[in-house]
Amino acid sequence: MSLSLKRLTPTIGAVVDGLQLAEPLSDARRREIDAALVEHQVLFFREQRLTPLQQRDFAANFGELHVHPIYPSHAETAEITVLDSAVVDLQDNALWHTDVTFTERPPLGAVLAARVLPPHGGDTLWASGVAAFAALSPSLQRLLHGLTATHDIGQSFPAQRFASTAAAQERLELAKRRNPPVSHPVIRTHPVSGARAIFVQEGFTTHINELTAAESRAILALLFAHSAKPEFTVRWKWREGDVAFWDNRVTQHYATDDYRPARRVMHRATIIGDRPV
Repeated sequence: MSLSLKRLTPTIGAVVDGLQLAEPLSDARRREIDAALVEHQVLFFREQRLTPLQQRDFAANFGELHVHPIYPSHAETAEITVLDSAVVDLQDNALWHTDVTFTERPPLGAVLAARVLPPHGGDTLWASGVAAFAALSPSLQRLLHGLTATHDIGQSFPAQRFASTAAAQERLELAKRRNPPVSHPVIRTHPVSGARAIFVQEGFTTHINELTAAESRAILALLFAHSAKPEFTVRWKWREGDVAFWDNRVTQHYATDDYRPARRVMHRATIIGDRPV
């Protein structure tokens, strides 16, 4: 049977029913999920109850997995990043960002599972870079075409927050040495659909390389504000056991930090992608 999909907004997001991600995927089912991901940009699965190893194995159906250089990994598998508000500083998640764009091959996508949720709040929003680009004027689209921007791990992982101990400082310095600043297109072309999408964001983008500092600040501020318009977004209210799978190539996301002092724990598997063009 074909996937059962329920679209959530006109531009982004769909719920997938009747599929247990803990079960092995056939090639045909994997291709269906892949196609749905390209079309809807973020997919949601209710009541999955995946173990960390099952989450890792599901994500590995779609490519090689990334191990985060700073955030802690799960004890059972290094490919599962543990985002625990009681353990690590998650301020960089409470802004619009695209994961791990500080690498030469930013993630294709990510699989996020809810483990511990606050009684209220803790929603995550996703925004479509495809819809945001399409809504720009043709003149601005032409201006942005061919520009590149620098992405830097230090933008979201500054020393004042991630080097509080000698061990943390050593880990941060190693991460920066292994991940020097990189340049990516301001407007990215999706490798499967051919759609063009805005590929700059507050999390890791520092400046547009071909512009003056003042021009870069102005254009980035415009693009950051434009990309977060409600018309381009979907907001997900988590339940324990929920899983989200998003296309990191053409989306941004924002984890609301409105639940303190309650605790929120999420597990993420991140799938390495290709070099943006």
